[in-house]
Amino acid sequence: MKEAIDNAIQYATTCLTRVPDHPEALLLMGTIHTWQEQFEQALPFLQRATILLPGNAEAFNTLGLAQYKSGRIEEAICSFRKAIDLQPEFPSARARLTQALAARGHDKDNIAQYRAVLAIETNMENLARHRDALAADAQDVSALNGLGKALWAIGRHDEAVEQFRTALLHKPTCTETARNLVQLLVELDRIEDAIACYRSVLEHDPGLYAIHAGTGTLLRKAGRHAEAQYHLEEACALRPDEAPVHAVLSLILQERGQIDAAADHLRQAIALAPEEPNYYLGLTRLAKLAPDDPVLAAMRTLATREESFDDTGKTSLHFALGKALADIGDHRSSFDHLLKANALRRRAIPYDERRVARAVQTLRASFTADAMAVTAGTGDPSPRPVFIVGMPRSGSTLVEQILASHPDAYGAGEVSTLFDTLQDAAKRFPNWEVGTPLTCLTEGERRAIAEDYLHRLDRLATDWTGARPPARISNKMLDNFFHIGTIRQLWPNARIIHTFRDPIDTCLSCFSIPFDNLDFTFDLGELGRYHRQYREQMDHWRQVLPPGDILDVRYEDIVEDFEAGARRIIAYCGLPWNDACLRFHETERLVKTSSVAQVRKPIYRTAMGRWRPDDETLRPLLEGLGQDIPEPLHD
Repeated sequence: MKEAIDNAIQYATTCLTRVPDHPEALLLMGTIHTWQEQFEQALPFLQRATILLPGNAEAFNTLGLAQYKSGRIEEAICSFRKAIDLQPEFPSARARLTQALAARGHDKDNIAQYRAVLAIETNMENLARHRDALAADAQDVSALNGLGKALWAIGRHDEAVEQFRTALLHKPTCTETARNLVQLLVELDRIEDAIACYRSVLEHDPGLYAIHAGTGTLLRKAGRHAEAQYHLEEACALRPDEAPVHAVLSLILQERGQIDAAADHLRQAIALAPEEPNYYLGLTRLAKLAPDDPVLAAMRTLATREESFDDTGKTSLHFALGKALADIGDHRSSFDHLLKANALRRRAIPYDERRVARAVQTLRASFTADAMAVTAGTGDPSPRPVFIVGMPRSGSTLVEQILASHPDAYGAGEVSTLFDTLQDAAKRFPNWEVGTPLTCLTEGERRAIAEDYLHRLDRLATDWTGARPPARISNKMLDNFFHIGTIRQLWPNARIIHTFRDPIDTCLSCFSIPFDNLDFTFDLGELGRYHRQYREQMDHWRQVLPPGDILDVRYEDIVEDFEAGARRIIAYCGLPWNDACLRFHETERLVKTSSVAQVRKPIYRTAMGRWRPDDETLRPLLEGLGQDIPEPLHD
């Protein structure tokens, strides 16, 4: 679902960069912001759309919703009335108008109750209306779709699925019906059913661009990248001038290790949509641009009029320039762009570092040596789980690639499997909370949690081709360092590999990348303090666990003596040595981390000793890390 929304945003952005007053793109962008409850951001798009589309009732209805949710009740009432004037039989607009009128004279509690009642009434009206239509014509696809949507809205999902399926029987190539059904199936986490739905449509008409593109996106989500690549290549062949599909195909190619082909598709996307900053960012993450590369010149030109972009576009552009300029040795300019990019991104996220501090304090107080001793030797004896933990940009992807190159090991990547398992366990055993010792649970309950994780882990190895199941499966979700105490209580024979690197190199590398889910990386001070909390937490685990329980792998040591480092990792995991581990860059597997391009190359030394700005610029980071800052020299 998120990917579909991202693709829609990308499409609308591309249209608006080409034609700033593109009415349908304005309406689409405003609608997406409204779906995401970003009502203030939606308003300018929707207001302009209604000016350009004065006869579009849906535009006025959506504008009214955004105004209402923004507290502009009187404006919302006017918009809903306009929608009803244009389309008198418009149940949604009528219900919302009633709601807005009621809001003028009710307190907040009454408004909330009123909203719930109106939503139910509106959907029940929709049910009745579409059922009446179907009584007259049982093959009315529009009515079947409407009935499915109404059933979906009131939570009757299975009935909604049946209505959409019936509509597809009557009109097998209806893209609207297919999208409705697929969206609902994805919401219900029935990905395979959603893929089958799209494929059934393509059997009737293999020339549907949107269905090929949607199928490719779903297959990528399911981890079936080869099939996803086929469908996206078909979409590209059907519409070679669509920049977004080139961008999605590039993503699949890079995750499969086809870096040059991925970069080529991003260059095509840039040629088709030269004002979309995200494409430049994608390309710079994959390739180093030469000083005379036209793409670099284009980025510099865009930067001279960055005010024409929204904050997301500005952020992507500055991150892209930060990477490209660093690659050609213009480090000062590069860092200036990174400072701008990170400041923009930080303003857009609600990171609370106090929560992290409280969490690690609780862990240290709870997971004492005595608490760990109570459960020592219990849990599931399986040696299969391998946990790779640490900071981002610490060499963790390299370590997993080395391990995954072994014929008896599978690299699952950054997966939420452990967190999901623990969250579900907390629901099953309400006397236990995530982040506290498992001593309140029986040995059988602990074993049940451990086995649940192992089953989930095995299901991740969908593309495993070995004659026997993998002896080791790695989980590279780095912040699992918070859960090392729990890991050791559940799997006494699990391997825990801690990757680390020079702290300043680590943090500056994090600062150069627009991570999606690492909110602590966009402010130098917060980044330094997070690193210190992580380091102190790792020190705590070493104090309460037996010596050698965790394997510390220093990135610089791996680079200095690669074979010795690789052999040490494989030996710790209890596997016989295999020379394939030295050829890690040749291993064909999916890699989805920010190091996607780097691990496809032989070992290199250039990542050590990154360029650093002056100490005054780095002061927030150094203070966060707890490092001394030299006094400035005076004449």
